[in-house]
Amino acid sequence: DQRVRDAISNQGLERSQIIVLDALLKLRQVCCHPQLLKIEAAKKIETSAKTSYLMEDLLPELIDEGHRVLIFSQFTEMLGIIEGELIKAGIRFVKLTGQTKDRETPMQQFQKGEVPVFLISLKAGGFGLNLTAASYVVLFDPWWNPAVEAQAIDRTHRIGQKQTVFAYRLIVKNSIEEKIRLLQKQKGSLANDILGEENFAQ
Repeated sequence: DQRVRDAISNQGLERSQIIVLDALLKLRQVCCHPQLLKIEAAKKIETSAKTSYLMEDLLPELIDEGHRVLIFSQFTEMLGIIEGELIKAGIRFVKLTGQTKDRETPMQQFQKGEVPVFLISLKAGGFGLNLTAASYVVLFDPWWNPAVEAQAIDRTHRIGQKQTVFAYRLIVKNSIEEKIRLLQKQKGSLANDILGEENFAQ
């Protein structure tokens, strides 16, 4: 906080954008998991409120009820942490990131019900996915652009979807994530007024 304030005071807001954006990124990362930070002390923290809630409360209940779940995050390192937790819990999953060469195989495994969980990064999940087998979508971290969130949820609302789909947004209370969500609502409302909801979601 002090570093950002000093930079703005000494250089002005426009010339301090890199420092401000870096601080915002760190605040967003620590909401997901401290291990995302490139700080030695943070690397020693093995869990976070979000991963605990996901692994101890949300996922076990959904899987026990026979649901299939998409989990989106913009941080591929976060997906790696969740992957480790799923392995420890013995929960089968597939993963799709920008590094995935074969996109079709994990998609088919999920669609056929071979695995209950699909981990997807923001960039990799932006196009070409038709995952109507999912009944739940978990947005692990909020994104600045509400249209991107709508697009992620839309992966399940393609031709052939015959069931209700529920979306969970995991948001840390009293954090930058709550502020992002507020900005999203304002931006979404503005975009809907200008473009109409149907156009904005595409």
